[in-house]
Amino acid sequence: MQRIWLLNARKRKNFTHADVAKRINVKRQYYGMIENGKRTPSVNIAKKIADVLDVDWTLFF
Repeated sequence: MQRIWLLNARKRKNFTHADVAKRINVKRQYYGMIENGKRTPSVNIAKKIADVLDVDWTLFF
């Protein structure tokens, strides 16, 4: 299930998958899988994404 809220948050910041991935120190493909709902991030990664995109990290769970 795609995480539309995550896509919207990323687009509000005008970031690409690569931009977010670089900021949180993961591969672009892995970030894409998180956004597309194919992977659930660890708490640590969720918090990093939340910091970059200004969202609540608990939305991932």
